[in-house]
Amino acid sequence: MKTRRVSWFKRPKPLALLTFAAVLSVPLWSYTTTMLQPSSLPLGVRSVEWVRAHHGAWLVDSAEHVWYGWVEAPKAKGPPAHTIPALALPVAGPRPVEVLPPPVVPAIAPALPGEGVWRPTGTDTRVLVTEFRPEAAYPRTFAYVAWFDHRRTQLAFYPGRYEPPSAAVRGPMEVPRGQRSRLLATFNAGFIYSDGHNGSSDNGLTNEPLTKGLATLVGYADGRVDIMRWNGGPRAGTGYAFTRQSLPPILWGDRLNPALNDSSQWGATLGNKVRVWRTGVGIDRNGNVLFAAADGQTVRSLALLLQRAGAVKAMQFDINPEWPSLIAYRHTPGLVPVKIVPNWQQSARRYLVPDDRDFFAVYTRGPGPVAVPFA
Repeated sequence: MKTRRVSWFKRPKPLALLTFAAVLSVPLWSYTTTMLQPSSLPLGVRSVEWVRAHHGAWLVDSAEHVWYGWVEAPKAKGPPAHTIPALALPVAGPRPVEVLPPPVVPAIAPALPGEGVWRPTGTDTRVLVTEFRPEAAYPRTFAYVAWFDHRRTQLAFYPGRYEPPSAAVRGPMEVPRGQRSRLLATFNAGFIYSDGHNGSSDNGLTNEPLTKGLATLVGYADGRVDIMRWNGGPRAGTGYAFTRQSLPPILWGDRLNPALNDSSQWGATLGNKVRVWRTGVGIDRNGNVLFAAADGQTVRSLALLLQRAGAVKAMQFDINPEWPSLIAYRHTPGLVPVKIVPNWQQSARRYLVPDDRDFFAVYTRGPGPVAVPFA
């Protein structure tokens, strides 16, 4: 009598294999075609964004919480820094006292040589930058902050290649070549539309619909810039040169938003639970614009460092280490970009070539009426 051999594995049926291959082919085709599209981002970042956009936000969220919460979490205390980070800035010339903001007092005393002192990025004081330690508990963490003189600069907003998703006019997706002779600085915009329904408009045309109650960086036709809580409808209209939303305000009337500890409001993934790179924009008492970026921040600490730098209104922009960009420009010899925020994942020429995401450019303001520099 022969013993019947029991097979632990059944041979898969052709129909099951075909079904499995068909199911797998859909995401594989989507991923492959997405990766073959033009992009300014490296493959790894684009892959993560593809997973996030295809119902995988929970997976990215879990991975980021592990990585940034355990592996890359900034170390509290520890040895203090002895010098501020070196920046390739020109030698400072005469500074008109009336246009300089007061020095920023760091959270750690005594201040390091040059810490909190505003320095020009060019031959005048239209754009100033400083570095300082924003938290005593993290003595090796520096904030990078820029100050833009609202009387002598002009802010412009540009859609990127894919963000905002429904740009009314996609434009050059980079700093227009015809405007580069007066370019002073560029910096990243806020959260993408799918993460917060952050609407925007440019030249009176709506890209994505604006959401009531969100902090909105607005530019007016006369060149003024402000942050407002949006109380209008989904379309900004022609009264604004640009509008760009990004979540609720984090600082308003020189007071912190009491909801800063509610992590559900401050990012689709990392929220307020993990310390990561964060960027933000503020307005000081005189109407000047501030841009700040720092590693190892919660949304609350970002609000506090912008307040320390002089902001009375502020909003969070983009977060995570892939996105922060603050770039200044020298014009001798030729156009020379200088990275102020030390982001190794982005080139100093990021906005001189087409970029995937929307951004802001700061220009020298000329005489006469302010023109919107789109082409």
